[in-house]
Amino acid sequence: MNLGDKILEILLEPKLRYKGMPVSLLGLPARNYKKRTLYNSLSNLKKEGYILTANDRTVISKAGRKYLERKMNTMRQFPVCFPKDAPKNLIVMYDIPQAKRAEREWFRFQLIKFGYEMIQKSVWVGPSPLPKDFVDYLKRTHLEKYIRILRLAKSYRTGSFSL
Repeated sequence: MNLGDKILEILLEPKLRYKGMPVSLLGLPARNYKKRTLYNSLSNLKKEGYILTANDRTVISKAGRKYLERKMNTMRQFPVCFPKDAPKNLIVMYDIPQAKRAEREWFRFQLIKFGYEMIQKSVWVGPSPLPKDFVDYLKRTHLEKYIRILRLAKSYRTGSFSL
């Protein structure tokens, strides 16, 4: 096994989970790929400047490290901290742009895990307060500028409508 094969094996070995599916460090689902497909992907990583090869060595570049860090951050999971019957007294509204589609899907997934219900596509209601580490993470990833949070005076009840 040459060095390139070993690197591919390490990068493609499933170590993470994304939306319940085992994925590799590159974000690829855990399955067998043809060798030619892997080499084409490796070539694309070189073209993008994510990996560098010299003197029979392959290393991840700074751009590659940033890319991997961004990928790892989009897969960050937060534990559920609300009981199933917690009162729904917080409205979360967001308008995350299309360019950040993966982050938007991740955000929706987290709201569902926290027990939030969708009122409209980008308006959700659920228990409060949101976990501090979750809010801190939104700030670090600069998603908080697309999100507005409102506390309700009365708890929201599914299927209720009253003025």
